[in-house]
Amino acid sequence: MDTNIEKPWEILRSEAGPDLILFRSRYDWVRNPRNARSMKALILEAADWVNIVALTPEKKIIVVRQYRFGVGRTTLELPAGIMNAGETPEQAAVRELKEETGFTSANWKYLGWVETNPAFLNNLCHQWLALDVIKTSAPELDEGEEISVAELSLEEVRFEIEQGSMRNSLTVLSLSRMFDLRSAG
Repeated sequence: MDTNIEKPWEILRSEAGPDLILFRSRYDWVRNPRNARSMKALILEAADWVNIVALTPEKKIIVVRQYRFGVGRTTLELPAGIMNAGETPEQAAVRELKEETGFTSANWKYLGWVETNPAFLNNLCHQWLALDVIKTSAPELDEGEEISVAELSLEEVRFEIEQGSMRNSLTVLSLSRMFDLRSAG
C-alpha cells in the first residue's frame, strides 16, 4: 500500500505571522503530495529549550515549583528554559540550572534531544543530566518567575507523577531517560 508518507510536502509560499513573545508565528501554504490539495499551516518558530535532570550526591532530584500561565496553576517540574541566542545547549543547561535553583555541577552528560511538538513547533528540547549538583548560590530569577526549589527522592518523584502533581511532558520524558518511573508496587 503506497501512502506517499515519505514524499515531501511542497511549500508554495510562507508569510510571517504575529510575534507572540516566546514564539514567532509563520504561515506556510503547502501542497499535500497524496491528493495535491493545498492548505495553510501554522508554524510556531521558537528557540530550542533545555531540560535538566539534576542529581545531588545523595541521589535526590532537583525539582522546581512555579506558576505556569498556560494551565493557570503551579506545576512541579525539572529545571528548564529557553536557550539564548549564541548559546550551546550545554551552556544553556548550566545557566538555567544555576539561575532557577542556585545549584551547579562540574559533571554534565547529554541525554539527547526531542522534537517538542513537530505538529506546529520547529524547535528541539535538549535533555541534560547534571551529577553531584551542589547549592552554590541563591537563584537568579527572571522578572516573570516565582520558583521554589525542592530535592525529591526517586520514590517521591514517582509518587508525584502518579498523583498527577508532575505532568509536564518534557519533564516526565527527561526523567524517563534516566529512571524507570513506574511504581515499585
